[in-house]
Order: sequence, then C-alpha cells, then structure tokens
Amino acid sequence: MPATRTERDGSVATVTIDRPDRLNALDVPSMRELRSALRAAGGDPEVRAVVLTGAGRAFCAGGDVAAMDEHRRRGTLAELFHELTGEQELAVREIVGMPKPVVAALPGVAAGGGLALALSADWRIASEDATLVPAFPSLGAVPDGGLTYFLPHYLGLGLAQELLFSSARIPAPRGRELGLLHEVVPPSDLAERARSRAAELAAGPTLAYGWTKHLLQSAFHESLAEQMLLERRSAVRAAESAELPEGIRAFREKRRPNFPGPVRSGRAAEGG
Repeated sequence: MPATRTERDGSVATVTIDRPDRLNALDVPSMRELRSALRAAGGDPEVRAVVLTGAGRAFCAGGDVAAMDEHRRRGTLAELFHELTGEQELAVREIVGMPKPVVAALPGVAAGGGLALALSADWRIASEDATLVPAFPSLGAVPDGGLTYFLPHYLGLGLAQELLFSSARIPAPRGRELGLLHEVVPPSDLAERARSRAAELAAGPTLAYGWTKHLLQSAFHESLAEQMLLERRSAVRAAESAELPEGIRAFREKRRPNFPGPVRSGRAAEGG
C-alpha cells in the first residue's frame, strides 16, 4: 500500500504519511515516497501552501525499528542507515527548500526523524495530545534529519544538549513554551486549524514567503553584511514581481491584497 497520500483543497495540498499501524514510522521506500510527494506538491504551480501530517494517532515515529531489526539480523544495519539518513536528508531539504509555506500538523508523537521533519516546516501546529521525542539516545543512534541543526538554533546549545543527551519527552504545551510549536489545539480542531492556517498562508505573497524562507535559513551562517545584501536582492526581486505592486495598491486603497502568484519555478534556496 502507498505510504503517503496527497489531497488538494483549492491552493492547499495536504501530504499525509499513511502508515498508522506503525505510527507512521518510515523505512527507505516510504521515506522515498514521502520525498516524492513533497517534491510534487512543491512543484505544483496551483499549490501555494502545503500541510504535512500523519494518519491516525501519530505524526511520525521516525525510522521504522522493525526494518532496522531485520537489517541488524542480516548484518546490513550500516548500509540501511546510510540509505535511510540520505533519504531523510533529501525529504527535509524538500521542505526547507520548497518556495512556499509548509504547515506541520501533529496529531500525536513526533519522534526521532519525525521530529526533524516537523521542525523543518515553517509553521507547526500540534494536538494537545502530541509529544515531541528526540528518541535517538534510547536506540543508541545519532540524531539525523537536521535535528542537531534545528534544536540548537531554536533552543540554544544548552537546551539542545539537555534534550539530545536524555530520553526527553516534551508534551505539546511545553513545546509551545519553548517555541518548537507555534500553536497547540484540541485534538478535534487540529485538521481544520491546519487547513485554515495553510489557506491563510496560501492567500499571502507566495513569492515573498519563498524568499523569506531562504533568508531565514541563510541568517544562520551569513554575516550581517552578507545577509543584508541577500535581503536587498530579494527585495528588488519582490519589486519586480506582481506581488509587491499589488500590496502597495491594496494598502493605498484600504483593502485586502489579492496576491496573484503564480509560484515561480525552482527552489527557494537557489534564489538567493
């Protein structure tokens, strides 16, 4: 059976990890399928925002431990991790590089690589029942999927160390306090709130959002001077698009802007 499904609602695409019997844990084929679904949504010019979620009671429990155990018995565990972490990296890069906003909707646990997938999104909404679990220490595994990038940048080095050198379980309300989540809602409200938030973002300036994603990432490694140069280049490109002129007209006319799109081709990270 397919490991993911994609549904369209206007300009919002929802990509669902659909392995509920395994808490949406991912092996290599299903991780590859997820990456393909994300790439398709990112490249669809009719889609202006994406929701990433999990079926059933979990977002994603990370890597499929049953598959790991099979490779352990075969003596091919290292080969599995080489391939699995490579696919995980590519999936995260699809989310981060997508030139449109991605909303992660967490109905339940986001563990290990699943937590990394959630943290790579631009907006994170969780059910009150959700839990964030770094998970790697309990398996004797090394964090992957960018987790050692996201956690120190979001939390600072000290708290990242606390989480990654322990068997921490972070309830959703605490995740909101830490800034790992943007919203926490009752379980019954999660799907609708994720869809409505994505629709809000889809109605916004898609090109500007794509450039803003790129700038937020580059801020982690560029100097102030280089970052401001990138901002200037992006600002000029926004002025050359149809979005900024519409925003100015709407402001002057005291109305809501009607940003036209369409999404430009290519990856946000290539736009500089």
